[in-house]
Amino acid sequence: MVSRADKSLLAEWWRTIDKLLLSALLFLMFAGFLMSFAGSPPVAERIGVDEFHFIKRHAVFLIPAVLIMIGFSMFSPKQVRRTAFILFGFSILALLATLFIGSTAKGSSRWIYIAGFTLQPSEFVKPAFVVITAWLFAEHARRPDIPGNLFSIILLGIVAALLMAQPDFGQTMLIGLVWGALFFMAGMSWVWIAGLAAIAIGGMLIAYFMFSHIASRINRFITGEGDNYQVDRGIDAIVNGGWLGQGPGEGTVKNILPDSHTDFLFAVVAEEFGIIACMLLVAIFAFIVLRGLAKSLNENDAYVRMAVSGLVLLFGFQSMINIGVNLKLLPAKGMTLPFISYGGSSMIAMAMGMGFLLALTRSRPERRKSSSIGFGIHVARPAE
Repeated sequence: MVSRADKSLLAEWWRTIDKLLLSALLFLMFAGFLMSFAGSPPVAERIGVDEFHFIKRHAVFLIPAVLIMIGFSMFSPKQVRRTAFILFGFSILALLATLFIGSTAKGSSRWIYIAGFTLQPSEFVKPAFVVITAWLFAEHARRPDIPGNLFSIILLGIVAALLMAQPDFGQTMLIGLVWGALFFMAGMSWVWIAGLAAIAIGGMLIAYFMFSHIASRINRFITGEGDNYQVDRGIDAIVNGGWLGQGPGEGTVKNILPDSHTDFLFAVVAEEFGIIACMLLVAIFAFIVLRGLAKSLNENDAYVRMAVSGLVLLFGFQSMINIGVNLKLLPAKGMTLPFISYGGSSMIAMAMGMGFLLALTRSRPERRKSSSIGFGIHVARPAE
């Protein structure tokens, strides 16, 4: 316990942090490390490196990710916004750099090498973009003479253009979904809704006809014909696992699943630990999203309310896409499962985003009082 008389930064942080949200995020981070023992060794063996190569690297990224998340959670809402602007600027420059000096894999140039590590700038631009967009919408709502909505559209266009130039259609869709949700929360009219829906449909049609790999993935998903090797093996793993799983280390499909440590780790977990364990994992993801949305409902500050909503929607949509691909409910897309899949850029960037979330959901004097009703969901009541 921390004494009320203790006015230190750490004591104040501990008194105001959402401990349930923090615990759920830490649980996912360490669960991801444990699950890497299931999915990583077969991949390391296939490429001829040490059996624990990816597990060691996962640990190397996990430690700074925890420190970053906790460090960012100590920020004030103003510091969150300023940090997001700095992060956004560096991310945009890095996205531009990938077009000229980026390494190419599977037809896309999404990574750059820095000090012996591979950096994926698109991961870092996402949380920064969400916070800045939330602030722009809030500023426009507070002062209609400020063209916040227009600036947010321009930022979306810049980010989408850079991502599609790689090309990375999946991340573009993810950012577009979150931006659309925030725009909806900002109170756009039905005219805007119809117009944006038409633009989104038009963009998807253009992507389908311009990029052969996108058309191929969609066609394979619809018809079931063509190279669906990884998705089919993922379904085999889930079926093999049944309710309780084959047991730790007893999975077999992971030995022939190329991305068992990244995009298809959820399927590996299903085979070894069972559907019940996967349902528990999904429940943790759902709790974080619902907890964040509940917190945002009780927030007076429009910027904080929309930033919190956007960050948990980003977290939730990315989780849904990864799990949906594993369950063959969505076309194949290389997107990590937050804090679970192997990937240094994804883990560090997600830690930054969740650090922002924890900072914005901390108890503050200006927040209205609320009463708690089951599952940590709050119902607002006027301050006395």
